Amino acid sequence: MQTPTSATKNPEPAAVKLPREIKVLVAAAFMIAIGFGIVAPVLPQFAQSFDVGVTAAAVVVSAFAFTRLIFAPLSGWLVERTGERITYIVGILIVAASSAACAFAQDYWQLLIFRGLGGIGSTMFSVAAMGLLIRLAPPQARGRVSSLYSGSFLLGNIAGPAVGGLLAGLGMQLPFLVYAGALVLVALLVATQLPAIALGKRKGRASTQAAAPKVVLPLREALTLPAYRAVLSSGFANGWSAFGIRMALVPLFATAVLGAGPEVAGVSLAVFAIGTGAALTFSGKLADSWGRKPMIMAGLAVNGIAMGALGFTGNELWFFIVSAIAGLGSGLMGPAQQATVADVIGNGRSGGKVLATFQMSGDLGAIIGPIAAGVLVDAFSYGPAFLMATAVALLSFLFWLPAKDTRQSL
Repeated sequence: MQTPTSATKNPEPAAVKLPREIKVLVAAAFMIAIGFGIVAPVLPQFAQSFDVGVTAAAVVVSAFAFTRLIFAPLSGWLVERTGERITYIVGILIVAASSAACAFAQDYWQLLIFRGLGGIGSTMFSVAAMGLLIRLAPPQARGRVSSLYSGSFLLGNIAGPAVGGLLAGLGMQLPFLVYAGALVLVALLVATQLPAIALGKRKGRASTQAAAPKVVLPLREALTLPAYRAVLSSGFANGWSAFGIRMALVPLFATAVLGAGPEVAGVSLAVFAIGTGAALTFSGKLADSWGRKPMIMAGLAVNGIAMGALGFTGNELWFFIVSAIAGLGSGLMGPAQQATVADVIGNGRSGGKVLATFQMSGDLGAIIGPIAAGVLVDAFSYGPAFLMATAVALLSFLFWLPAKDTRQSL
């Protein structure tokens, strides 16, 4: 493994001043995450209010991720053709309209369609936000910026469900309307505070990098780079583990194996988030100083081993401890992954399809992971299902071994 370049060539992240626009995007991410968290605990119950079973209610939840996956390539194309800012605003407004429509759904199928359409807008603003962060983040602080952005989402996802539970007591439609209103405010925030990004009128380095037109990095060129192929594999592994297995299998394991109630599953999800948040306080800075590759490989190892061990915990205490360790692993690799993609694209280029493909790798893992785990649980037990997450992480670890650390090119 190559050693990181010296501090004379790469100043410490703390010495790099972040553009004001980065802080606007971080604030917007927090508002979006709170809104999403408000809706998350209500959505399955709202679906079941139309006299459908658990499986049908779960399909409504999955529809959002499915449409994100299907329409991610379109989002990449839109970013390259219309720019990040316009794509971001339009995507946010689509999700707002979808959420408001869900509140007025008259039957299950309307709810399914309206919720699914929101996934189109979600992938649009997600890809666009990554593009804006790449354009604006100083190369020496890409890991730190990724930590700030991911941390804002994490805090919003922690706070949102508590607010959503309170609002649900006033009617299950209200959280959807509150979410829609929050998204409209986000669209106004971005439209009024980031106009110079598209027009290139601000003075200074960040605005020069963000000004159009930009050279587009073709996806086929990015795929020739071992580091980009490796980050696609780790994105898939993280999606499989952190967003797939954790959300689908952990609650069932808590009930079926530990004999615990839903509150134990909820605590487990919370401590996973706490572990992730703890890692984000330092993992971004380390990705900027030590390198991307060491952090991603460490994250894969920690998360992969912990997820495999989770299926063999025999009591609630160890269940919580191992869940926190798994979350720590996810937090170790997250900022370094986004920084790697940013290094591949660079500040002077646009890479909508490159960004969209990276997002798709995580979404694909989040979709396939629960299905494969469910098959293993039915055929064997929970242990092999959790060990599959370890196997996927190991495969990604092997992809990273020959890859060059992209920080070396800065």
